[in-house]
Amino acid sequence: MKLKITLLVALGAVFMSHGQMKKWTLLECVTFAVENNLTIEQFELDLETAKIDKSDALGNLLPNLNGSASLSSNTGFSINPTNNLPTNSTAFNVNGGISSNVTLFDGLRNIRQLNRAKLTAIASQYRLDDLKDDIRLSVANAYLDIISNKEQLQTFKAQYAVTEQDLKRTKELVESGVVPRGDLLEIEATAANQEQQIVNGESLVLISRINLAQLLQITDYENFDVADEEFEIPPSDILENSAKVIFDKALGFRNDIKFSESNVQLAEEDLKIAKGAYSPTLSAFFQYGTRYSDVTQIPDENGVPFTPNFTDQLWIFDGISYGAQLNVPIFNGWSTRNNVKRSQIDLQRAKLQYEQDKLDLETNIQQAYVDVTTFFKAYEAAEKTLEARRLAYDYAKERFNVGLMNAFDFSQAQSRVDNAEADVIRTKYAYIFRLKILEFYFGIPISLN
Repeated sequence: MKLKITLLVALGAVFMSHGQMKKWTLLECVTFAVENNLTIEQFELDLETAKIDKSDALGNLLPNLNGSASLSSNTGFSINPTNNLPTNSTAFNVNGGISSNVTLFDGLRNIRQLNRAKLTAIASQYRLDDLKDDIRLSVANAYLDIISNKEQLQTFKAQYAVTEQDLKRTKELVESGVVPRGDLLEIEATAANQEQQIVNGESLVLISRINLAQLLQITDYENFDVADEEFEIPPSDILENSAKVIFDKALGFRNDIKFSESNVQLAEEDLKIAKGAYSPTLSAFFQYGTRYSDVTQIPDENGVPFTPNFTDQLWIFDGISYGAQLNVPIFNGWSTRNNVKRSQIDLQRAKLQYEQDKLDLETNIQQAYVDVTTFFKAYEAAEKTLEARRLAYDYAKERFNVGLMNAFDFSQAQSRVDNAEADVIRTKYAYIFRLKILEFYFGIPISLN
């Protein structure tokens, strides 16, 4: 008895756990995908690298400062550092100093490197945001795919339930001799076909769930599911705007266009940097140094040589040097000229890619605009067809019940209803998704509410 109770409690816990399985909404899916996508994380690292490059470019504009120190001991023949005379004694030497260098002019290359680094950071952000946009669309499409397949599965099950009732009634009519047994076999074939549709529908639901889980990088496919809800055609006035109006607005905020435009600006900066190599480079330097040696000999007030202590020598032998250096490029094997030509080609390539990206965006918007209109008309036609098929089915069912229609013709009428219902579901969600794509191009965030 105790074992039986234990098993019942365990089974109850399993079903309770399954019943509490999280149901993901579209917003949760989109948010999770954006926050956990590996490619996004890689692009975010690229953005961090671009910010570091900007810091490097800023540092190139500042003077550097370096310190140096050395300790040495020489035994045997060496040169006395105080009088530059040869000696054969043991000497202990200390040297120290600081130095600084700054570039005063280099054809503005350092400034343009800083501008380029800033543009690179902006371009990396645009590329990251564009990837997030693509992921949002992919997740929304996969999410709607699950909802569509679930709704079709529910339709298949409802149709099968009706067929079961017809099958039960036909058996009674066959047993009473009202209809021939062939009619029963036809209804059984219809029921078997609908059972196959249910199996296929369950497979489609499972596959679409796995597809969405993979987009979210979730591996627990069995316990992943979306919220059980149906979506109706959302109200939208997007078609009140022409495709040209939508395109003009998209040019101002689409991240892929901004990324392409920033690549043109980067190529322009690269060309300026390459041309800067024609200019002379002017730099300034400053150095301070001092030393100590235990073999140092200097005369005192009476002219008697003596060795000053460590601190005194550091003050006595310190010194500074400063100046400027000018480098003028005269000939470098045409490398500067060739770099300029490469940069000019890269600039033209970036401009062509920018124009191509705008053409692609315009093509995609035109296609999305046509798709919205086409799929809405297809949805309306599918609804009208379904209404007509249902009326025809009701009429066929009345005739079948009184023996004026055979089972084959009746099953064909029911099959046409099944296909019409599937078309309504398919065209509805196809229209919803393409409507959301067009709204997305217009700057409206993805939402199915």
